[in-house]
Amino acid sequence: MTETGEMRFSRVHTASPERLFDCMTTPEHLTHFWGPAGTTTPLDGITVDLRPGGAFETTMVNDADGSAYTMKAVYAEVSRPHRLVWVEAGVEGGMRTEITFIDLGDGRTEAVTHQTNVPQAYLSAEAQAGFRTSLTRLDTYLASLDPEQ
Repeated sequence: MTETGEMRFSRVHTASPERLFDCMTTPEHLTHFWGPAGTTTPLDGITVDLRPGGAFETTMVNDADGSAYTMKAVYAEVSRPHRLVWVEAGVEGGMRTEITFIDLGDGRTEAVTHQTNVPQAYLSAEAQAGFRTSLTRLDTYLASLDPEQ
């Protein structure tokens, strides 16, 4: 068995917990930012069945060479707008991603992502930097949306 680890990322976004949760769970939003810089996630490559036991799948396409990577997960917990949990059973050990949305009360939300059973390949500095670029893409996308009502 390959050794696994864990990762934790925290990022403050300028959006309400509801807006942030909706962006993370709606294909029409996800297509704009899902995946690291240098990838595209086409709308027809995103499946969201937003309920415990429902499918969450994305296919990221490398902009440079067209290669594709599909992530297949199942939602374990869906609690809008506070918490979202999914498990990628096909990744050794069943990689688990938990995102907690913390309302900072000033129009900003802290999103804390905690991943467990993370394969060594995903723990590299390069993989972590790629994850951070997806958070930056999310911030750029959030800034492009109409102000919340």
